[in-house]
Amino acid sequence: MKIETRPDLPSISPNQQRWRRFRQHRLGYVSLLIFLMMFVLSLFSEVISNDRPLIAYYQGGLYVPLLRDYPESTFGGDFPTPADYLDPFIREQFSRPGNWALYPLNTYRYDTLNYFAQLPNPAPPSAQNWLGTDDRGRDVLARALYGFRVSVLFGMALTIIGVLLGIAAGAVQGYFGGRIDLYLQRFSEIWGSLPELYLLLIFASIFQPSITLLLILLSLFGWLGLADYVRAEFLRNRQLDYVRAARALGLGNAQIMWRHILPNSLTPVITFLPFRMSVAITALTSLDFLGLGVPPSTPSLGELLAQGKDNLDAWWIGLAAFMVLFVTLLLLVFIGEALRDAFDTRKSGSGR
Repeated sequence: MKIETRPDLPSISPNQQRWRRFRQHRLGYVSLLIFLMMFVLSLFSEVISNDRPLIAYYQGGLYVPLLRDYPESTFGGDFPTPADYLDPFIREQFSRPGNWALYPLNTYRYDTLNYFAQLPNPAPPSAQNWLGTDDRGRDVLARALYGFRVSVLFGMALTIIGVLLGIAAGAVQGYFGGRIDLYLQRFSEIWGSLPELYLLLIFASIFQPSITLLLILLSLFGWLGLADYVRAEFLRNRQLDYVRAARALGLGNAQIMWRHILPNSLTPVITFLPFRMSVAITALTSLDFLGLGVPPSTPSLGELLAQGKDNLDAWWIGLAAFMVLFVTLLLLVFIGEALRDAFDTRKSGSGR
């Protein structure tokens, strides 16, 4: 009797197993694809929503208004000031035979004021403004699109800074322990008890509000929660056999922490990334809603929500901001749940 042997199956690394479990979590995987698509589109906001043509052809000359300012006299006007491409006269010039202009999908930027609008502000949704205008005449769709980009980029930056600081503080506490751990724990408790909102109010009254200032202030407190998880992982891993073997081989503390313990302690860091990002976006929106966030000229979802509160009859303002914020946070929560299941070894790997 001949026994057939099966060839050895290729081994799957732990990261490949986690990625497979993540893809099997259909809701989280689809949410990641949708979120990435929304973010990539927002990076091209100037191409999608702008009050300037992407490219124009006028009297034998090719122009790129999206990248360069042209005076009105270039297109048959009387003044040397920059051309207003929403002006009916300029549009008529481009519509003449032999001339043409390629406008973006939405012909408004986040700060565009349409002086040729027919309806008073705030104007309801129409063919000219798909989501209406705010109380200053700015296009709500453009402000929501640009505001989404600002919120996501701010959330990413705050998350990255908080993760780096949290890993550094938690790694030092958990690896060395003893008095270093005790002193840093007391410092974290004292630092975390400081009234963050009061500090924001004080600094907002002293300095001019800006995204950089807001990022620095929130980063000072954004690392506290993650540092506790990293500290616990380092405390658990520092006495394992592979760490003792590394010490016996003469490796230094920095090499052991960076090359051996940290890769085995990143599970809570990675699984909490979407949730921390959603918290950062919510914090920025809340501060903008209270008037403590970015400058008024910066597109912001919180500023749109504040306008919706002040103009209850203009329901389209608050609804647009709420839907963008709701969808963004919902997608991040679904991504976070999928990551948590993917890194949980107790999961059987069956998709939802």
